[in-house]
Amino acid sequence: MIALMTPMMTLAANRIVAGDGVMVWGLADPSLVLPGVAAILAGLALGLPVAWPRLRVCGAVIGLLGSLWLLMLGAETLLDGAGEYARVSPAIGFWFLLVILVLLMADALAALSPGPLMRGVFLSAAIAALAVIFCSGALSDLSVMQEYASRSDAVLTEFLRHLGLAFGSLAAAAVIGFPLGVLCHRRAQLRDATLPILSFLQTIPSLAMFGLMIPLLGWVAATVPGAQAIGIAGIGFAPAFLALVLYSLLPVVGNTVAGLAATPPAALEAARGMGMTTTQRLLRVELPLGLPIILTGLRIVLVQNIGLAVIAGLIGGGGFGTFVFQGLNQTATDLILLGALPTVALALSAAIVMDILVDLTRRTPKDTV
Repeated sequence: MIALMTPMMTLAANRIVAGDGVMVWGLADPSLVLPGVAAILAGLALGLPVAWPRLRVCGAVIGLLGSLWLLMLGAETLLDGAGEYARVSPAIGFWFLLVILVLLMADALAALSPGPLMRGVFLSAAIAALAVIFCSGALSDLSVMQEYASRSDAVLTEFLRHLGLAFGSLAAAAVIGFPLGVLCHRRAQLRDATLPILSFLQTIPSLAMFGLMIPLLGWVAATVPGAQAIGIAGIGFAPAFLALVLYSLLPVVGNTVAGLAATPPAALEAARGMGMTTTQRLLRVELPLGLPIILTGLRIVLVQNIGLAVIAGLIGGGGFGTFVFQGLNQTATDLILLGALPTVALALSAAIVMDILVDLTRRTPKDTV
């Protein structure tokens, strides 16, 4: 109810000024607004009974549809006659409702305890629903969508750059960190020397780490023949990529060591009794049993790097951070959202997918539905 008593949308004369908040009943004719409000109230009411999680999921969906209706209705109505450069955006009331309804749905789904494959179905359904909404043009009047329309090619470019930073640094860290983790597991002296160094790297603030990469790679580009030809420079993709790799090493190495150390001694003794070599024990016993812990480390790295890649925009590394910092410089809130919202969606999707992979390595096939 509090969310419905705060501004639902904002009407501004252009993309830069703050604009004025519009209450829910000011979005359009009350007869048109009423169905959306009723759907939201019904969704909130259905989302409360803890004993009926399926009903709560349905309630959250109904509430989200009501919020979407109000957003579509308000965008079209408020822009009518408002001027060529007028912009409409969701206000605090909408974001408040969105958070509440999404949390209700997440809590209800957690109560249902769906298996990994069913979680994959839910994620695919959510992505498909978002794709239908965006492709239908239902939200095209919103300011953030107008920002997207004027930068669609740039958004695709920065999306691919963001994926390259996040997934590329994950792959590089895995190539470096997994063998190093195996060696640290085998040799205690190497483990005692390596893990504190990687822990120290993790404590360096992200801005400081990106800043340290600039003079370092600038010197490499200026002194090493051929470095500039392969893209190494003081600013741009290379320093951002290297910083993310350094941040990624501790979770990869640490979880590899923990995963291999979690192998039950009885399993190792049985493997030795069967005459397995050290390499065979690693590949057939230790790795399969430690895989959930190792994948958990990769999950931490991926979600962390998707978020940290935003800061790469400060040093010309590209990614969605480009729009975030452009929006900050121009005091354009919707341009900030153009970079922030896809980053959040990408991080949530990656976390869910990695959780599914972790569970699949822990469960038997009959438990995955």
